[in-house]
Amino acid sequence: MWALSCATSVYPTLTFRASVPMATTRSSSPFSTSVPTDPHYYQKDCPFVPEVVEAVNSLHSEFRAVDNLVARNTTRVLKAFQNARIGSHHFAGCTGYGHDEAGGREALDQAFAEIMGAESAIVRSQFFSGTHAITCALFAFLRPGDELLAVAGPPYDTLEEVIGKRDSHGMGSLIDFGVKYREVPLAENGGLDWDVLMHALNPETKCAFIQRSCGYSWRQSLSVDEIRRAIEIIKMQNPNCLVMVDNCYGEFVESIEPPMVGADLIAGSLIKNPGGTIAPCGGYVAGREKWVKAAAARLSAPGLGVDCGSTPGHIMRAFFQGLFLSPQMVGEAVKGTFLVAEVMASKGYKVQPFPRVPRHDTVQAIQLGNRERLLAFCEAVQRSSPVGSFTKPIAGTTPGYASEVIFADGTFIDGSTSELSCDGPLREPFAVFCQGGSHWTQWGLVLGEVLKAI
Repeated sequence: MWALSCATSVYPTLTFRASVPMATTRSSSPFSTSVPTDPHYYQKDCPFVPEVVEAVNSLHSEFRAVDNLVARNTTRVLKAFQNARIGSHHFAGCTGYGHDEAGGREALDQAFAEIMGAESAIVRSQFFSGTHAITCALFAFLRPGDELLAVAGPPYDTLEEVIGKRDSHGMGSLIDFGVKYREVPLAENGGLDWDVLMHALNPETKCAFIQRSCGYSWRQSLSVDEIRRAIEIIKMQNPNCLVMVDNCYGEFVESIEPPMVGADLIAGSLIKNPGGTIAPCGGYVAGREKWVKAAAARLSAPGLGVDCGSTPGHIMRAFFQGLFLSPQMVGEAVKGTFLVAEVMASKGYKVQPFPRVPRHDTVQAIQLGNRERLLAFCEAVQRSSPVGSFTKPIAGTTPGYASEVIFADGTFIDGSTSELSCDGPLREPFAVFCQGGSHWTQWGLVLGEVLKAI
């Protein structure tokens, strides 16, 4: 059988042990003490296929670095909880208008703001999704005649109708309200085009929008240091231009967040990284206090602001607990991206990010080349899921998306991408986007099913 032991205080060492004597070959990797040579061993005792075992044994330093990151981010979260004096009374819910609330809403906002390095934050169950939170932030900034500039290429599909880049059928996009829109295309290497960005702002550019994660584009996700550099270039051209960062999939992947380097607002979803796999719904906006209040007014109504809205007690407790667990859950997801990249690249597939390079979000993309492989990959992931393993994902149209999309998400929270899941649009280059996972070993098991399928 397999056993996990601790070689150091921060890093788990995987050890192979057999219940019967067998031939082994000693490995120089610190990740394993021995590697079985019996070809039947993998069929009888080992839960991972040989390709996964080989990849795991090569990722010792990457996994250890992730564990150190988790420790740093957990320290930051713990300190924020202590400073906000979080107590069990904060887990009580409220009903109706939410006026008779026991302080949990304010304490959660305070802790979240400190964790993100922001002046203020609003964390609410009433945000339907990351797209909803981002939309509230954009409408907080922009007025008729203003210009929105996307500086990292095209935004994620679900924002196209919000902006008006794709026809919203008169439902109230930014363009419907007289806001102008431009994009700065990506450079040939898939990163920001720094030369073009140096001269990109117009006098009417009110907001520069930065999408941290790759979305459905085949590009590099942005590091916080790249976001810092972009903000400096933007503010150099116009100090009054506001910077909005779509922070989805990026929280806790590094030891700092965009507000710490000058972002005016960030927004994201609680069923992604900061919900720790257990938040059942919700989203957040964080940043400068003035603009957080303006975003709150778009979520509720002018004059109502942040001090209203009911939240059941079981949801409030899940928000606090999920936020505390987030660094650990994100760490496991990041390890999963390293493992997926290592295995799929070894099979000749193009991957983004490349194997063993630093991660800036929890997404791992793989080019599968055709529709059949993309469908087969997602079906294999669904079969390996704890929920709905007996179902078959079907590609189809989904609200907010221009292309057919297939989702494999056998998750406890519907649509949760902090839990193990994958999805992709059925268009060239037929890339699948993998994310989440409460432990890297789940991806190790899933990859065995994937390799059989494709």
